[in-house]
Amino acid sequence: MERVVSSQSQAKKLIKGLKSVAVTGRIARECINIAYGFFTPLKGFMGKAHINAVCEKMTLTNGTLWPIPIVFDIKEEVIREKTIEKGNTILLLYRDRALAILEVEEIFNYDMTKMKQAVFGTTDAKHPGVKMYDGFENTFIAGKITLVNRPKFQPPFDKFWYTPKQMRQKIAEKGWKRTVAHQTRNVPHSGHEWLMKGAWFSTNGEMPVEKLETGILVSCIIGPKRVGDYIDEAILLGHQKLHDAGYFRDDIHLVSFVMWDMRYAGPKEAILHAIIRENLGCTHHMFGRDHAGVGSYYGSYDAHRIFDQIPEGSLNIKPIRVLEWWYCPICGEVTYSGLCGHSKERQAFSGTMIRSIIQDKVKPTRLIFRPEVFEQVMESAEKYGFGSPFCTEEYLEKRQPVFKLPKL
Repeated sequence: MERVVSSQSQAKKLIKGLKSVAVTGRIARECINIAYGFFTPLKGFMGKAHINAVCEKMTLTNGTLWPIPIVFDIKEEVIREKTIEKGNTILLLYRDRALAILEVEEIFNYDMTKMKQAVFGTTDAKHPGVKMYDGFENTFIAGKITLVNRPKFQPPFDKFWYTPKQMRQKIAEKGWKRTVAHQTRNVPHSGHEWLMKGAWFSTNGEMPVEKLETGILVSCIIGPKRVGDYIDEAILLGHQKLHDAGYFRDDIHLVSFVMWDMRYAGPKEAILHAIIRENLGCTHHMFGRDHAGVGSYYGSYDAHRIFDQIPEGSLNIKPIRVLEWWYCPICGEVTYSGLCGHSKERQAFSGTMIRSIIQDKVKPTRLIFRPEVFEQVMESAEKYGFGSPFCTEEYLEKRQPVFKLPKL
């Protein structure tokens, strides 16, 4: 269920006279996710009891599966200066525009060492998720969120934005009885294409193929960027190009995105990704090697194993667990782990190699990149990335915002 006001006039009445607090991009994105239902059943930011349950049992207090705390952190000085108290309703501002109202139900502190250890399995400051948590403020507010200002997405993001309600309607329009989610933060090379096609076959199962009632939802993650990451525009438009160039039929393929600040929490984050895609209407979710992992903090297939450790029936989405695809020069084709006996000759789709090819602007062989996708990535680099398909300091400083908030 959405928690979004129906009109600007209603929003103006709701926010009149409220104390206001400026929020970070992370908090803004999570307000949007809560309000539109990406985080169902959450209606707001978690209180201490919910966080304890998540950290200790990977559930909410009522036993609902939930792996990662969703919290609103705030400086203690701001609470004092604004005289924020339990029972207040406060207005949240993002980039000086009204975003949402928060009904204050609890103000508390929390043991961050406990939270980090529970979520990441480590407190090592080198872990990017731990580093994120180390940057949290020292006080938390719990309470329900209501969006008072609908974000307006900038091109090219606007044509890929679907709320859970809209996505479920879209899936129904396409007639998909099964939908498999492919999460990505990369432009698609041939290995990704075959991962999606393999997941489609696994998801379709015994269903008749002539009706094509199984679909692939490419669900790109849009969030904070670091120097060297692919620019968001190239990711979205690159995946759309696979569609437009006919490598996937229109009736089995759809590109979209979710706003989420990656925690790199490995198996715990895999569970959250499954919950989000279930809320979007997906019936299946593909999980490959090192899903949401980083470095050597998790085993390559820990995100596969965790689904065997949760109570039966706690998720209504089925994991599609895939190994690796590579190019075999002996077979002369892309093949799957365990299918051919030429493991010594196999050529992996090396991310480092592919990045170097793109960086050098050398058109790769079709076995690595579809030519249309490569051309789209280069075009996106010129149009959105200040000449580079990878995030540079200039891109991070000057890039267009993903969304803007109208003035109320």
